[in-house]
Amino acid sequence: MTRPRLSRVLLLVACFCVAVVYSRAQTFTTLLTFSGENGANPKSVTLVQASDGSLYGTTSAGGSTANCSGGCGTIFRISLDGKLTTLHNFCEQPSDCTEGTGPQAGLILAKDGNFYGTTVGGGSHNGNGTIFKMTPTGEVSTIYSFCAMQNCTDGYSPYAALVQGADGNLYGTTSGGGIKDSGTVFKITPAGDFTTLYSFCTKPDCADGSDPIAELTQGADGSLYGMTSQGGKGSGTIYRITSSGALTTIYAFCSKAQCADGSNPKGGLIQASDGSFYGTTFSGGSGNQGTFFAVTAQGALTTIFSFCTGCAIGSSPYSTLVQGTDGSFYGTAYYSGATGQGTAFKATPPSKPPSKLRPTWKVTAVHSFDGSDAYPISALARAADGNFYGTTYNGGSSPKCLNSGGCGTVFRLSAALSR
Repeated sequence: MTRPRLSRVLLLVACFCVAVVYSRAQTFTTLLTFSGENGANPKSVTLVQASDGSLYGTTSAGGSTANCSGGCGTIFRISLDGKLTTLHNFCEQPSDCTEGTGPQAGLILAKDGNFYGTTVGGGSHNGNGTIFKMTPTGEVSTIYSFCAMQNCTDGYSPYAALVQGADGNLYGTTSGGGIKDSGTVFKITPAGDFTTLYSFCTKPDCADGSDPIAELTQGADGSLYGMTSQGGKGSGTIYRITSSGALTTIYAFCSKAQCADGSNPKGGLIQASDGSFYGTTFSGGSGNQGTFFAVTAQGALTTIFSFCTGCAIGSSPYSTLVQGTDGSFYGTAYYSGATGQGTAFKATPPSKPPSKLRPTWKVTAVHSFDGSDAYPISALARAADGNFYGTTYNGGSSPKCLNSGGCGTVFRLSAALSR
């Protein structure tokens, strides 16, 4: 993660305006179509590139095991030219799927050289999800099964990816469980020593938020930052939490009339090169279809852009953003675009303007998804070759998946960035 110093850039955000433009299509390539047998329907998956140059990820369904309706999900490796290898099929052992089922998020590559991830189902305690480890050779083991504690105070159903802190521990969230059954923040060592750091909705009226489904990010100050999709004023929050579990709500969405500041964030935050955090909301904003925003560590939030229904730029962004080497932010929107099936977009901050001019963000649709690659939920990942890679939940050309809208794809988007 990026850990820059804070700068004065956000002092100008309050007077930003936005120019929406539509650029020439970037070079877009569908690398792979999932067929069901090799996986299906990747969800909030940020692909991760390992030292071998390949990309690693998960699918929420599909695979070769028949212990789940539609498949239990997979872990895969794909080369940059599109050659896919299924490394693991979840629930290969029919005994209660103790290894987990249905991974919703992607993997992280930890400092020990192993991959770590989460599943929302399966495990040793009535199918409430797991945390697993995968070695570079593809050997998968469960290091924690959720709902091991009475009344599931440790949480259940982790939808978000893990993050490794500077202390070497892994941190994550669960969407349910905890003291109030509204989700948790947890810490776990690579060896499986688990600690619940915080239970949401423990403050009156859930002022501290509830139902987190977004991954955490570690800021330059060492604290972890995240968002909840509910709670606060009813539409989600932004929070800061220390590694010892002290949580501070720094912003509650829907604080402005008609939720002009956005509501219900699904993706995580990133700390950008200017020191501020950037993210998206799934709904709210002036078009009620989500927002792109900046927020300081102290909680000063500026809505930079509002998405809208039917807009060519896209609507309802679900995933975390990524900042390119050009300083622009890249992301995906789940709906709208030219065919209504989502977009990839680029948001370019203003260069330093003359003192009397208002700086302008430029928001650009760089690709509109269609039936051949539809509904991107995942974030884009920038690989060492300078290109972006991602997945779509639906679409693809596999005849076995056409009745369900397609089993999804892996794609490459060239943005002509430096490496």
